[in-house]
Amino acid sequence: MGSRSTRPQSGRFAMSRLVNQQQDSSPSTPVQRALRALTIPLERLHIMKGHMMQAMRRGLGRHTHSRATLKMLPTYICATPDGTEKGDFLVVELCQSQVRTLLVTLLGDGNLNPQMMYKTFDMPEDIMRGEGEALFDFIAQCVSQFLADANSSLEHLPLGFVFPFSCQQTQLNKAELISWSKGFSCRDVVGKDVVQLLQSAINKQELSNVEVVALMNDTVGTMMTCSTEGRPCEVALIADKGSNCCFMAEAHLVETAEETSGRMCINTEWGRFGDDGILSDILTPYDECVDEESFSPGEKRFEKMVGSLYLGEIARHVLIALAAEKALFTGSSVAVLKEKGVLKTHQVLEIINIEEGTAMTKRALEALGLQPNERDCSRVQQICRAVVSRAATLYATGLSAVLSYMCQSRDMDQLLVNVGVDGELYQGHTRFEEILLSVTKLLAPECVPTLLPSTDGSGRGAAMVTAVAVRLEAQRREVAEVLAPLRLSHDDLVQVQALMRQEMELGLGQETHANASVRMLPTYVCHTPDGTELGEFLALDLGGTNFRVLVVQVTEQGIRMASEIYVIPTAVMQGTGEELFDHIIDCIMDFQEKQDLMTHTLPLGFTFSFPCQQVGLDKALLLTWTKGFSASGCVGQDVVQLLREAAERKHHAGLKVVALVNDTVGTMMSCGYEDPKCEIGLIVGTGTNACYMEEMRNVGTVEGDEGRMCINMEWGAFGDNGCLDHIFTSFDRVVDDQTINPGKQRFEKLISGMYLGEIVRHILLAMADKELLFHGNPSPKLYTKDIFKTKFLSTIELQGDTTPAYGMGTVVGTGTLVLTVALVWVSNGLAPRQIRQILQDLELDASFEDSVLMREVCHTVSMRAAQLCAAGLAAVVEKMRENRGLDKLSITVGVDGTLYKLHPNFSHCLQKTLRDLAPNCTVSFMPSEDGSGKGAALVAAVACRVTGPGQ
Repeated sequence: MGSRSTRPQSGRFAMSRLVNQQQDSSPSTPVQRALRALTIPLERLHIMKGHMMQAMRRGLGRHTHSRATLKMLPTYICATPDGTEKGDFLVVELCQSQVRTLLVTLLGDGNLNPQMMYKTFDMPEDIMRGEGEALFDFIAQCVSQFLADANSSLEHLPLGFVFPFSCQQTQLNKAELISWSKGFSCRDVVGKDVVQLLQSAINKQELSNVEVVALMNDTVGTMMTCSTEGRPCEVALIADKGSNCCFMAEAHLVETAEETSGRMCINTEWGRFGDDGILSDILTPYDECVDEESFSPGEKRFEKMVGSLYLGEIARHVLIALAAEKALFTGSSVAVLKEKGVLKTHQVLEIINIEEGTAMTKRALEALGLQPNERDCSRVQQICRAVVSRAATLYATGLSAVLSYMCQSRDMDQLLVNVGVDGELYQGHTRFEEILLSVTKLLAPECVPTLLPSTDGSGRGAAMVTAVAVRLEAQRREVAEVLAPLRLSHDDLVQVQALMRQEMELGLGQETHANASVRMLPTYVCHTPDGTELGEFLALDLGGTNFRVLVVQVTEQGIRMASEIYVIPTAVMQGTGEELFDHIIDCIMDFQEKQDLMTHTLPLGFTFSFPCQQVGLDKALLLTWTKGFSASGCVGQDVVQLLREAAERKHHAGLKVVALVNDTVGTMMSCGYEDPKCEIGLIVGTGTNACYMEEMRNVGTVEGDEGRMCINMEWGAFGDNGCLDHIFTSFDRVVDDQTINPGKQRFEKLISGMYLGEIVRHILLAMADKELLFHGNPSPKLYTKDIFKTKFLSTIELQGDTTPAYGMGTVVGTGTLVLTVALVWVSNGLAPRQIRQILQDLELDASFEDSVLMREVCHTVSMRAAQLCAAGLAAVVEKMRENRGLDKLSITVGVDGTLYKLHPNFSHCLQKTLRDLAPNCTVSFMPSEDGSGKGAALVAAVACRVTGPGQ
């Protein structure tokens, strides 16, 4: 909304409009009309609250901030005191005509008994209007004198600087002055970093132990001084000559700052609310008169309705208007009321002091030179009460907007919050707190604020800001030390890529294959789909206690599928091989009968997700059972032949098994049908694996040099020979030692969903042991193996645009973990409701700062996994490029697995890292749909296409 065009051009015109307005045909008295004008209906307060919330969002928006009336300035204060702060902290406050210095000692006792020493220095008037360098030199001299008087000999003294002028703050200790006010006009300061100017001046005083670590204003100080152990304060309200509010906002919503996690204190600067005319319908002619007579007409409209600098003036103009209508002071002169500033807010507060009756009112009015009667005193008291009550009501409306915004942005049903309050109006009006709380309850019933009176917000509060900054910096250093071994450099990843390439070559070599950690198993799949495949195929997907039978129709219009899931009883899983495969044939026959396929002989692709040595496309020897299976007479046998023999026993002649594959190959084939450039398959779920089309001339374990063959890398075992020991951390070693196969599948244990939660759990315990988390007291439940699920990482890290390109919902792949995460959080930060549930499940008493640190741990572990996966993939694509003699390779990866599909950051990090490590390869990623089902059918379809009909 643009600037209002209805604002009067002079105070005289405003008063004329008021008198004309009040001389209407209304039957009410002038006093009643004045009281009604100063009373705002509840419905209008709701509207105002909504407008203020909109203004807050605009102020926080990167593209709307410049036009917003609420500037919502970032303070870069990202935590409140937790009561553990201890040490000595220096505070310098630049006041109206003084410099105030304080030395505050915190004892780590919940900040209940801080020790304070202070001294105030008068500032010469010429300093306030002279050179900027002289001002900061004077402040530094005050600091030097104060420390000398205090006999301070501390080695390091952090300093908090209270600088009450408009600044553009870009860090906690970096702020450029926008403009002077309050009588200051020092030269050569505007546009410069005032923190650096002060630090330079301090250095000239040879105070090498003093470091300026924070700059703030008094509103923020009020919030910080009200926070003690177990009682964080996240909102502050100043009801003084000026008016302001600050609160802890979700940092990811503060688009004007670079912080993206945790919370940040925002200085709303709400005094300017209404400067765009949004309050025009509740502004009275009395407000217009006050505005016209101010130093800044048309600016700070909200503050001029609520600030104690203006309430006396509003009351004065009401009294002038009523006297003009003969409703007050009849027969006596009121000329004194026409003098600006004659009625102060503290006098207004004295007048409405109910305990004194009208006696105080009479004395106050007589002191002004007026001659009030009893009725005048009663009416003046009514007017003053209405002016102050309206201010309290408007404060409540603003506070309600802030609290509701906090509640909504935190995804909470109810917000319980402490609000630090300070200022003349709060301290001097006996009913201010009552009105503030009752109106807030009406406007924001979902919020329950507790008001906390502030003590020395600009002094003690500034020390708290400084102490928290020092505590967080020390914590950050310790956290960085714990996580450093998990943070891999570019050189580290290049080395992993080279080692993977080396192991691939060993795995392909006839002489070296047996000792390679990457087995590079031939699959005998020598072609990918070309789009000409047609027909009807069966697929069997066996990978656990449930298995699927599918019929897949491949037509020119696309692929249609029907499937059914069957259960394998435990007795069958652990019985004889004949019983197991007879049961599988029974299920296939049942499915064919239901699909009216009993008379059809269809080619079948068999996804068999157990360790095998494949010796042909339709021949594979079972190496060992896993996943609870132990059927006898199967290990060392050809599983395809076992299935055929069962079909013979069941007299089922219509079974033609043409291919046996694993889910990785099926993923590549499923995507290859959609994109002919797909020649790589990747699984990143509970486990991890990759396959790709290798040149036959390089496959030393199979005869023949012509064409290509898909190689099942089995890269989860990469590093089992010790080549990755240098990147294994103490946490990885503990996790490995507690698995059923210590020393095996080492690469998989760094990447896959089965292990990431355990890695995080051990890091959290280590941090708790260092008292970096949970106040050093993790719940007993956190010591339970596998209690921290990998799906928790996805929930905790959920940020940014989390709607994946591959659709929403639960993705199921053979051997992959199902992450039941609803991807509906579309903002850039923590998903509070889900995280609270995780903390509750783990019985963790975690602060918000703990949640932020948990997110950093989760992010570090999952990003390392994505980077390592990318390093392995980089070795693959670079080998394929070199195999084909290309300067540039363009290729597609078919990918499946819940970690890739559902984790909010994994896929992005993998792709970015791959671009860095293989810049000569353009790699696209295609999420697979049913690689173990549709993919197996497509392997069969390709086999039939290549061999020809009837072969």
